[in-house]
Amino acid sequence: MYASGLRASEVGTIALADLQERIGVIRILGKGDKHRLVPMGKPAINALDQYLKQCRPMLITAERAADRRDQGKIFLSRTGRPIERVRVWQLVKHYANQAGLEKAHPHMLRHSFATHLLAGGADLRIVQDLLGHADITTTQIYTHVDRTKLRQTIKNLHPRG
Repeated sequence: MYASGLRASEVGTIALADLQERIGVIRILGKGDKHRLVPMGKPAINALDQYLKQCRPMLITAERAADRRDQGKIFLSRTGRPIERVRVWQLVKHYANQAGLEKAHPHMLRHSFATHLLAGGADLRIVQDLLGHADITTTQIYTHVDRTKLRQTIKNLHPRG
């Protein structure tokens, strides 16, 4: 989710056919039934590859495969059906708690994705496309972090600061 800026609701909609591992992108069906291509870094590709080879096959038993419970989706629940948004929330909260993070939720991963891209110098319009925002003003909320950094940089480095 962090590596591609996904919404919790988008995770369960990703189909095996949406994965373009060779070029490191995944096709996402977002809000308003709009598709977008988002990149995946090598760590995410490696983790996904491991999941697809080791974990996912265990979730699809012979009887589950026969009734196509998985619907061709990548991420499955323990019943072999596509994972639902609520379960994504539960998993993120569970692992965040294990890591000592108290108020974490899936959307924080999306916020972090956008904030880190902008802090690294990414163009706002590119971040808008990656997040699937229809309006640039929705994406602009992430620029407040850069403004804070900008103010501090000016204070520290400007000769009249």
